[in-house]
Amino acid sequence: METKEKATRIVSLLDEKLATDIVTLGLGEVSLMADYFILATGKNTRQTKALQGYIEEMLTQEGIEPLRIEGSSKGEWILLDYGDVIVHLFTEEQRVYYDLERLWKDASREILVK
Repeated sequence: METKEKATRIVSLLDEKLATDIVTLGLGEVSLMADYFILATGKNTRQTKALQGYIEEMLTQEGIEPLRIEGSSKGEWILLDYGDVIVHLFTEEQRVYYDLERLWKDASREILVK
């Protein structure tokens, strides 16, 4: 699966499970770390963990495995690393506290069709 297609698929999965404030940052011009960061908010840790499980399950069925997952035990900030696409799932409090949009303000905001 191509990078943009993967990012679009993840945005769609997050939307299906009612994640809020889904933002896709295009990092291609500002970092070698990844092509996209996808940020999304869950209402609570139960929802962020459910979002993680759903993304993981659906992409695994499509033959796409995460390279690494961090933060799933607490669920306040979960990171799913798919190499070229990195997914950040936050509770509202953690999203505001870490403010990745501000830290990556030079990244382009991408609009991916859900």
